[in-house]
Amino acid sequence: MEDDTIAAISTALGKSAINIVRMSGDDALAIAKSVFKGKNPEKTPSHTIRYGKIVDDDEVLDEVLLSVFKAPKTFTREDMVEINCHGGAYVAKKILELILSKGARLARPGEFTERAFLNGRIDLTRAESVMDIVEARSDYSLALANKGLDGRIYELVAGLRERLMDIIAHIEVHIDYPEYDDVEELTTGVLLSRLEKLREDMHGILDKASVGRVLREGVKTAIIGRPNVGKSSILNALLREDKAIVTEIHGTTRDVVEGEMNIGGVVLNLFDTAGIRDSDDLIERIGIEKTRRIIEEAELVLYVLNNNEPLSKDDERLLEMTEHKKRIVIINKIDLESKIDRTFADSVQISALKGTNIDELETKIREMFLHEDFDVASETYLSNARHIAKMRQAEKMLADGVQAAEELVPVDLVAVDVRNAWEALGDIIGESKDTALIDELFSKFCLGK
Repeated sequence: MEDDTIAAISTALGKSAINIVRMSGDDALAIAKSVFKGKNPEKTPSHTIRYGKIVDDDEVLDEVLLSVFKAPKTFTREDMVEINCHGGAYVAKKILELILSKGARLARPGEFTERAFLNGRIDLTRAESVMDIVEARSDYSLALANKGLDGRIYELVAGLRERLMDIIAHIEVHIDYPEYDDVEELTTGVLLSRLEKLREDMHGILDKASVGRVLREGVKTAIIGRPNVGKSSILNALLREDKAIVTEIHGTTRDVVEGEMNIGGVVLNLFDTAGIRDSDDLIERIGIEKTRRIIEEAELVLYVLNNNEPLSKDDERLLEMTEHKKRIVIINKIDLESKIDRTFADSVQISALKGTNIDELETKIREMFLHEDFDVASETYLSNARHIAKMRQAEKMLADGVQAAEELVPVDLVAVDVRNAWEALGDIIGESKDTALIDELFSKFCLGK
């Protein structure tokens, strides 16, 4: 843990009402005193704001409000200063340059939050929730992030670890002190029952995690179909804007057109793709190849058919290509005569140009990803991909322990799997203090956070 003083601009640079320049460290108050013309920050009570000016020798750089936060009751548990200056990139950079010239160091991305973690102010799940709040794209994703910041994820994981450690402790006491009659003897049968219950609870958490991940990250959604079936019109109808060009000419969409929309809390990352067909046009063929890759990666496929045309070989090929995907078949142009002689289980009939049944399509999409018993207010959902991966790892290790117990392996060997699961869960909340992991996580934060 470095003990120098760090500084950064914590607001997005550009034209705005204010910018905030932030400092944290042992010399934060002294550096502020050296550049601030106003009441001495070192003698100012904690958690107060003072009006003054930032001066470089005798030159006034800006009129500011200076906020003082004294350790340990601060975000980083270090002395902190925040300078609220006027908006605009130039003045904020000038103030930052002045602070750096007085002995502060430019903070790395996420270093303020990293210091909060390393100083014990927050655990790793709370630290990651800080960035989740910044990146929230819906009411649900914001609610999930705030639950993480409140410590709900920590409590969930810590509770599982406590139960695992209780098993480990009983095993080790029984091994080391077999003469203690009052210690519960963990026969294989007793151990197996407790491990199976823990594994069942982890499995339930992972079952719900798919919903959490969708709310946090959104759903990669590919709109596919033959040329001129109305894919771009559907994209425009869903987005409520003319994002894609719509014409009667086949092959108009030659590249992937992207957009984002929120359907009742489910964010769709939409990709309007080039129509798949045999083509001699080089540019169109490149677009078609991109479409194939998008289909492979998509979590939801909106497959569009033209109600006014019979199914073609290209349609049949696309239906076969996407049969293993989560898919909704959209029969578009229902204002025209129907020439499709098949029915589909997961289908919606719409007219994209007229806006007919678009709300029905949106409802169907939402129902595919949010279960009837979904309740973000009372339930705690894992949503972070790293947390989910570590929970899966812990469940797998616990499954190994269950198998070992079923095979009557000695309990001290079963304890190895249990401890490995305990350590995997520790990685979620940062108990392992893995330096490489911590550096990688905080490097993804924005500067000044």
